Amino acid sequence: MAEQQQLDLVEVSPTAVPPVCRIMDYGKFKYQQSKKLQEAKKKQVHVLLKEIKLRPKTDSHDLEFKINNVKRFLEEGNKAKITLVFRGREITHMDVGRAVIERVANELQDVCVIENQPRVEGRNMYMIVAPKPKK
Repeated sequence: MAEQQQLDLVEVSPTAVPPVCRIMDYGKFKYQQSKKLQEAKKKQVHVLLKEIKLRPKTDSHDLEFKINNVKRFLEEGNKAKITLVFRGREITHMDVGRAVIERVANELQDVCVIENQPRVEGRNMYMIVAPKPKK
């Protein structure tokens, strides 16, 4: 029957008893499937991880400026990674760096959720924040 109609015989469910087959234009079917996948990809939301870098000696005005940038990233729906970089002997004053990162966390408390608490990795201390879920 498929040859008479110049179509393809496609096995839909090979595990069923008896196996289920369908007469269709297989090329057209594959094309429609690819179009559906493209439409689904268009509607996906891409979440980026933006990063700001701080130092323990970062001035208060510069810190406010960077906090405003993080707020902007979060409003756009992206996550933000706040990295505090210790150079030279600054690593011995870990408490100063922790205070800076805690200040940033307090400033962002109303617009974000802290995904990763501040942690130290080598000479860097970092924290990842995400936007608060919308109701």
